[in-house]
Amino acid sequence: MSSKPLTEAIGFRRHSVIPGFGLSFGVTVTWLTLIILIPLAGLVLHSASIGFSGYGELLTDERTLNALKISFGTALVAALINVVFGVTIAWVLVRYRFPGKRLVDAIVDLPFALPTAVAGISLAALYAKNGWVGQFFQWFGIKIAFSPAGIVVALIFIGLPFVVRTVQPVIEEIDREVEEAAATLGASRLQSITRVILPSLTPAILTGFALAFARGAGEYGSVIFIAGNIPYVSEIAPLLIIIKLEEFNYAGATAIATVMLAVSFLMLFVINLIQAWTRRYVNAS
Repeated sequence: MSSKPLTEAIGFRRHSVIPGFGLSFGVTVTWLTLIILIPLAGLVLHSASIGFSGYGELLTDERTLNALKISFGTALVAALINVVFGVTIAWVLVRYRFPGKRLVDAIVDLPFALPTAVAGISLAALYAKNGWVGQFFQWFGIKIAFSPAGIVVALIFIGLPFVVRTVQPVIEEIDREVEEAAATLGASRLQSITRVILPSLTPAILTGFALAFARGAGEYGSVIFIAGNIPYVSEIAPLLIIIKLEEFNYAGATAIATVMLAVSFLMLFVINLIQAWTRRYVNAS
């Protein structure tokens, strides 16, 4: 007797539960190619015109190295801070009820809607040495605005929603009965957090961290007003790209952009590997 299903044996074709896969897949590949792959390929090809010697000079230029270090360093610090406070805010919004909760929930999304230039001007005014917030730090000799610390503040502002909105749905899916069962079995509050809650949240936390870091590494609008833009001190790589373009050095500008692209892709790739390992560990346990 034939091993084919009865529907195939009598001449019926098997169809997908959701039709239109071929068309939708083709549209997806075409759209991604036009919007992402072709521009990135053009960026790489244009930057290749400077040759290996040009890349060598670029990577050994002190000003370029400092700009890349400031961009990625401040983005890393801001993303780590956002992980701590973003997870805390998401936990409060999900697990507690308090007056004005909807207002607080809406305020979290404000950096998404607010123009980055407006955010940068506002933060620069607040954290300047005579600003409402900056004057208190000035008493202790701490300079926020027009320094790398100001860049971190701006990146925290624009990166916080990525962590909150990534972690919040996962917290909503965690059943409280799991925590109650852990407490019934004698687990302390700290043990419940580290052994029950955090393993489930780790993939989402890493995703939020990656999104906040990637956004911060390439941020320009909100940083340019509070950074001070001092070469070798608070000059970011996107600003250096703008300077190269104003000098009509398009190859140098695309080369710096390619370096930023490569570093960002490498870090995101590593984070994705960690996420995959974490998911396998959680599922195995």
